[in-house]
Order: sequence, then C-alpha cells, then structure tokens
Amino acid sequence: MILIIFRQPGANIIQTVDNVLALMPQLQASISPAIKIDVVSDRTITVRASLHDIEITLLISVVLVILVVFVFLRTVRATIIPSIAVPLSLIGTFGVMYLLGYTLDNLSLMALAISTGFVVDDAIVVLENITRFLEQGIAPVQAAFRGAREIGFTVLSMSTSLIAVFIPILLMGGIVGRLFREFAVTLSIAITVSLVVSLTTTPTMCAQLLKPLQEEKHGRAYGWSQKMFDGVLRIYSVALGWVLRHQFAVLVITIATACLSVYLFQDVPKGFFPQQDTGRIQGAVQAAQDISFDAMSRKMRRYVDIGMKDPNISNMIGFCGGTTAMNQGRMFITLKPLGERKLTADQVIGELSKKFAEVPGATLYMQTQQDLQIGGRLAQAQYQYTLQGEDLDQLNTWAPQLLQKMRALPLLQQVNTDQQDKGLEANIVIDRDTASRLGVAAVDIDSVLYDAFGQRFVSTIYEPLNQYHVVMEVAPQFQQTPETLESVYVHSSNGNMVPLSSFAHFGPANTSLGVNHQGQWPAVTISFNLAPGVSLGQATTAIEKAQRSISFPATIHASFQGTAAAFQESLANQPVLIITALLAVYIVLGILYESYIHPVTILSTIPSAGVGALLALKMTHNELNVIGLIGIILLIGLVKKNAIMMIDFALEAERKEGKAPVDAIYEACVLRFRPIMMTTMAALLGGLPLALGTGTGSELRRPLGLTIVGGLIVSQALTLFTTPVVYLYMDKLRLRSSRKSQLPGQVSPAASHAD
Repeated sequence: MILIIFRQPGANIIQTVDNVLALMPQLQASISPAIKIDVVSDRTITVRASLHDIEITLLISVVLVILVVFVFLRTVRATIIPSIAVPLSLIGTFGVMYLLGYTLDNLSLMALAISTGFVVDDAIVVLENITRFLEQGIAPVQAAFRGAREIGFTVLSMSTSLIAVFIPILLMGGIVGRLFREFAVTLSIAITVSLVVSLTTTPTMCAQLLKPLQEEKHGRAYGWSQKMFDGVLRIYSVALGWVLRHQFAVLVITIATACLSVYLFQDVPKGFFPQQDTGRIQGAVQAAQDISFDAMSRKMRRYVDIGMKDPNISNMIGFCGGTTAMNQGRMFITLKPLGERKLTADQVIGELSKKFAEVPGATLYMQTQQDLQIGGRLAQAQYQYTLQGEDLDQLNTWAPQLLQKMRALPLLQQVNTDQQDKGLEANIVIDRDTASRLGVAAVDIDSVLYDAFGQRFVSTIYEPLNQYHVVMEVAPQFQQTPETLESVYVHSSNGNMVPLSSFAHFGPANTSLGVNHQGQWPAVTISFNLAPGVSLGQATTAIEKAQRSISFPATIHASFQGTAAAFQESLANQPVLIITALLAVYIVLGILYESYIHPVTILSTIPSAGVGALLALKMTHNELNVIGLIGIILLIGLVKKNAIMMIDFALEAERKEGKAPVDAIYEACVLRFRPIMMTTMAALLGGLPLALGTGTGSELRRPLGLTIVGGLIVSQALTLFTTPVVYLYMDKLRLRSSRKSQLPGQVSPAASHAD
C-alpha cells in the first residue's frame, strides 16, 4: 500500500517531513509487527541538499565580493565597510521578506546569492569616491560629506534604474510570472536596502574608520599593487585617447555589436526550464492493450527486480491497476545521492532503458522529475501535444498518423500516445427464443455473469476490532481466457442448470479501454521526451512542421499542453519582456536626467552585454531558457552603471568647469575607471559560483550565472571604449537639436558663454 503525503499550502515542507518522520516509530508500534512502514521516496532530500548548496554559494559570493574590495583599495579598514554593508543589506532584506510572508526557497535564495554582487555596488561607489577625496588630503569627515554628496545622485540613478528592470517581471502573467514575482521582489528589496545603507551607514563608517592618507602606513605589497594599477590605468588612458581620435570606427563597432546581439538572440536554441537532476525518476509502463491484470502485475515485478540491481538506485516502487488502464502501470525510482553515484539521472535513464528492454510485451517510459513542473496532466513523458475534435472516429484515424510522424523525428525520444482503442472484449450474443424455451430470463444471465466476473459483495465478516467485506468471484485460473464462458451455467425457472453456451455464442471484438477528453471534446495526447542536446524550441518547431504536413481536417485542432504550452507562451513574450524592460529603464533615466538623449547613451551599453550572455550560453552548450532570460534582463540593469558613472561626471565637468565634451568624457572615464572595475568585478564574482556550481539543483541556477558572467566580461571590455564615443555623438545630436529649437534672433546660452 502506497501512502502519499502532501503538505498544506504555505507549510514549511522540511519541518512537515520532519514531523512525519518523528511519528513513524509511534505509527509502527501501533500496528501489527507483520506490517512494516518504510519511506520509499522523500522529496525533501534533494530540497535540503539544494538549499545547503545554495547557502554555500551565497557565502562564497560574499567572500569573493569582499576580496574584490580589498584587492582594489588594499586596506583592511576600507574593506571592512562594504563587508558590513553586504550582511546589513541581506539582513534588511530578510526582514522585509518576513513581513511579506516570503519563504527561503530555491528562487528566493538564488535572488539573494546574485544580489551579493548588486548590493555592494552602491557601497563600493560611495566608498571609492570618499577614498578619492582622502587621497587628495581632505579630512575623513569632510571627505565623507563631500564624497557622499557628489556621488549621491549617481547611486540613486544606478539603483532606481536597476529596480525599474524588474517592473516587467513583476507584471508578467501566467505561472511563470507567479514563479518569478517573489524573485523580482526579493532582488528589488535587496537593492533598495543597499541604497539606504550606502547613503547613510557607509559614509558614517568612512568618517569613523578611514584615516587621512598621510597617517596610513603601507608595506611593499601596497606600493607594488599601486604601481600595477597605475600601469593598467595608463594603458587604458592611451587606448581611450586613440579611440576618441577614431570615433567613427568605434561607432561602427557599436552598431555591429547591436546587430550581432539580435542575430544571436534568434540563433541560440530556446528552452523553458533547465533539466534538473533531482535524484527522482518517474516511469510509465505501457503494455499490449489485451493484457490481463495478472500478466501486467508479473511484468511490473520483473521491472522492479531488474531496477533494484542497478547500483545507482536507492529505491524503486511500482503499481498497476487503480485509476490507470489495465495495460498501464506507474514507477517511482529514487536514486542515490549525487556523491554516491557516478551517473546523472538522464544517464541512469539511458542505462535502465537498455536493461528494461529485455521485458517482452511492455515498454517503460521514464523521465526525471523536475522541481518546477508546469501543468498537472498525467502523461508518460515530459511534454505533451494534444489533438482534439468533435468526431472520435476522425481522432482515431488521424492521431496514429501524427504519432508515426513524430516517432520518425530524431529530435524526439519515447514518443507515445494515450489512445487506447485496441482493447479486446468478448461479445455474448443471446438467442432469446432459445433461452425462453429453456426457462432462462435475461436478468438471470446478467446476475450470473456479475457473480462470476463482477466482484459482487455478498456478506460482511464482523470481528471485535474490524469488519471485512466478502466478495464473490470465480477462481483466478478461470479468469484468464474467454473460454471460461463455455463453463458458465444458469439456473432455469424449473431449477435445472443450463449451460450458457446452449443459448448464446461468443465472439471477440475491439473496444476502447478509455476515451480521454479535454474540456467537453474527445482528445488524444501524444507525449514525448527530448533527445540529448535538443532544445524544446527545436522540438516544438519540428512537431508543428510535421503536423502541417499531414493536413488535418478543420474539425481537428492540435495544440501543445502543460510545460510545452507554457514554453510557447513564454517564448512569444520574450521580445516583449526585453523591450518593456528597456523602455522602463529609459523612462526612469529620462526622468532622473530630464533628457531624452542621455538615457540612449546609457542604454547603448546593453547590446554588448547581450552578446556576451548569449555567447556564454552558446559556448557552454546551454539553451536560452527562462532563467537565462532573467539573467539578460538583470544585465540591462547592471551594465548601464558604467555609463551612468561616466556620464554623471562628464556632465558635471561640462556644466561647472566649462570643459569641452571630449575633455569632459575623457576625464570622467579615467577618473571613474577604478569604481567601474570594482563594481563589475564584484557583480561578476557574485555570479561566478552560480555559473560554476555542480551541486544539487545547480542546473536551475547555472544559466543565470552564465549570462551574468559572460555579459559582464564582454560588456566591460567594450563599453569602456564605446560609451564615450556614443556620448560624444549623442551630445552633438543634443546641441544640433537645441540650435534648431532656438527662435530667430534668440541667442543660445552656449553661444553667449563662448562670446
């Protein structure tokens, strides 16, 4: 007997399972010693392992981020400040999550892990700017005031525009939107808390902990590292000067990068969620439609015997009958932990398929159970394609044709159908005249057949502690073949036993074991798994092409269901989601800068990040799925900070010091080189543990880390040179448009200043 336990919505699944396990000894003691209670499958084993793995990832991310600060500022005092800002931001985030009723799960912990590189950005920018004033000989308190005041708007722009990126995610509909709403809110909370901390706690700590430059004592390592950084800065300054002398060539590279990002977005294979190794495999057995229950039961025992000999399997349980058809069964396989087996779940499925092939007359379809599973339809493979129509005969005619087409596609594996129209039945044709002459009534015939094969309830046995139903049926050996009908006798009205065969004859026929419906219409569902290395996007395209080649009648409608349907919906929304995120950032930046021009300059950094993210997925043979798309949307908010820091200082130099745009942007790039490198390295190393993770549940987080790391590397290499050029071209456009807007005879402020 299998007892399946579900937690109530909102309950802590780990605590719930712990409570159940604590009750096990008491339950065992309360029943007969002949009955053994055992746990055959526990989903929390992988949940606990996944949570533990991401907690370690979170700690590694924090350590790497703090290490970045120490490498660039090279003092323990300066390193302590962001080291405190990171846990403060995370603790504040935990507090808000608690008030909102959020839980620590895979998605929220993934948001916290990736936020370590974000929340430290504001603290780094403020700390670096205050340190710059200290290096000029200003006292710590005055340096803290001046540095925080000067950089405050920049930090506000960075954080506000980063939060704006999450607006489309918060407004997403469907199950995907519900899944990632908590992810987006958690990240937004972390960024907001870090903004408050960086503008309050960080300057205060700088004023108290940092010392004037002349009071600091440094060793040889500090001097050597300073010389190395100065050398890197000189190389960048020379390269930037060359770029500013060849602006048109760099502009062409910028435009080509944008075109390349669009091409890669179309070229990279699309998927839904990453395929996880949860350590749990579910299987569906399908045998011939004329199989008996007893024969099906023997095949199920054979499958379990073969599977339990596999060294990768911890437990395996199967059943047939119940709510499933007579020729179908279910298997649940629990694998040993990752550290105790050499093969992944998909590799185990490949090995088991070869072993299970020796069982004749049945096929076992297997799939790895996923933590994130869309759609509740019970199927024999991971993805479903459904045909629906008004006429059952038409469905039974056309569905097998599509099934054969799909089985011929090399992109698909384990293609099967739930169409069950080849079952056997025995027709009993009664000669009513003969039966009447023999004194046999039709109701007597029905009663005898039900007594023999219908499991009639005839009595109840009462015991002191329980009661038992008595069911009557023929002996099992007489249930195997239709020839048993030859041995059935019926009581006649005169008391004689009349053979059923004396007034009836029997004939085999085909019948449907069951007719599935979707809504109110009959439906046939074809299930399939993907071949290794094939994306869901490639598979759905091939299936739709195969379906169109058959030319179904207008009365039959075909559509994907479950996970495949949700994937198609998300695929159609991907461009809209990215464009909406860009538009939200543009509007926020336009409000902050009170300009239509400068937000375009800032957004020009995004195509290079997209190229890096998509190349990282392509080089590591990963597909662009929902998690990778979230990473690309995060990049929209991340990479623009480089341009914000450059443009803020360039505009300030133009307005207050009257410098030419070329000189202003050059000085801004050189001056902000260190904080740009620090914030980028912090975000990059914050995502690196996700990209390189190999523990339980790491498949779900890896695309997010890959897109962020790849996007930041390429973006950092390009935007340090392309952003100044775009700024100059956009500044020329701004001046040209301002001259056109001048009325005749009106003198512009720029011309008056020149005079």
